[in-house]
Amino acid sequence: MALALNHYSIRTTNLDACRNFYEKVLGLTVGPRPEFPFPGLWMYCGDHAQYSNAVVHIIGIDRQAPGGLDQYLGGRDEKALSGTGVIDHVAFFADGLAGMLQHLAGLGIECRQRLVPGLGLYQLFLDDPDGVVIELNYPAHEKAALDASPQGV
Repeated sequence: MALALNHYSIRTTNLDACRNFYEKVLGLTVGPRPEFPFPGLWMYCGDHAQYSNAVVHIIGIDRQAPGGLDQYLGGRDEKALSGTGVIDHVAFFADGLAGMLQHLAGLGIECRQRLVPGLGLYQLFLDDPDGVVIELNYPAHEKAALDASPQGV
């Protein structure tokens, strides 16, 4: 069996804040989404013509009319919809570490930085508005080059 990650979904009561985070922080764009019986957005990394590029599905919770979501995906206790629950984090491979560090600083977003021993990866961990931990993996040589540059970040 061939297996590849397609997307992850977030249920939120604040669709605008969630959209803003994924657009402004990760540079994803809102693209086509099927006409589901509940509000939401599909956030794309790449061409909107390829639905497989919709890597984050944001599911809006409509407190006034929750029936469509409950029927389609099943009901959830809204109090439990914070953080990543039993899933610790969601990770992406990325490039452009220096630019992302400057971008995050400009947005006032703090991140936790780590070097993975023996793998050649440098990681940034940040939290989305609903408490989902996002991990960005960069080639370690980008961090080494950054440290070696006179201006650094």
